[in-house]
Amino acid sequence: MTVNTPDRPETSHPATPGRRPARPGAPPERRRQGASPEQGEFVRPLTRCQIDDRMLELGELYANTSSHRVRASDASGRGRSAAFRRRLAGHMRRPGFELLVAETAGPSGGIGLTACAYGFPVRCDRPWWDGLDGWYLPEGLLRVAAFGRLFAIADILVERRVRTQDQSREWNLARRLQRRLLSDHAAELGVTLVDRDNADTLEALLSWGWRCLTVEAREASRLAPGRLLVLR
Repeated sequence: MTVNTPDRPETSHPATPGRRPARPGAPPERRRQGASPEQGEFVRPLTRCQIDDRMLELGELYANTSSHRVRASDASGRGRSAAFRRRLAGHMRRPGFELLVAETAGPSGGIGLTACAYGFPVRCDRPWWDGLDGWYLPEGLLRVAAFGRLFAIADILVERRVRTQDQSREWNLARRLQRRLLSDHAAELGVTLVDRDNADTLEALLSWGWRCLTVEAREASRLAPGRLLVLR
């Protein structure tokens, strides 16, 4: 955790050379102190066996962090958790699949799961991803996929604060997770699909560096099952 604390107040002593004097009436400058976010949350991959062992925990994380509106008949999130686990089990069978988790130590010393992200390479010679096929991808992305440099990030599960605070900072946890997935697979581009009615997730992804397609590319993907975004 980082804490903002004020610098020591200015005194009446002559100004130290090179130090900018405070403006009259201006609040003292503030700076971040304490452990950096990268030290506070440890990111690591899980093996398939480890994912199986922690499947229920991952499902709970999805239910707690999902931005979708909860239906009255599913107030507990059990249905969303089960659907996520089924989807994850299917994605795990894809070649090159990788899942990263972020963990942090709690006050009692226990290690808690705070976030996860996963994906897999998209190749032209393999089945496409959840209905997204070559008819929906613009020519530029098809070329990247043909060279094995296109990586699909299927889910990024993070707490609300990661969606709303310091989204543009490189140490933002969502940015760390997506950057690690791409670098682990030497991917040139990342690609993801967002439900067209999920404005919260779209806003978060755009704040983490994802970009919508150009007008020409959008025309090629307008029949895709969701909104297609890319990440460099």
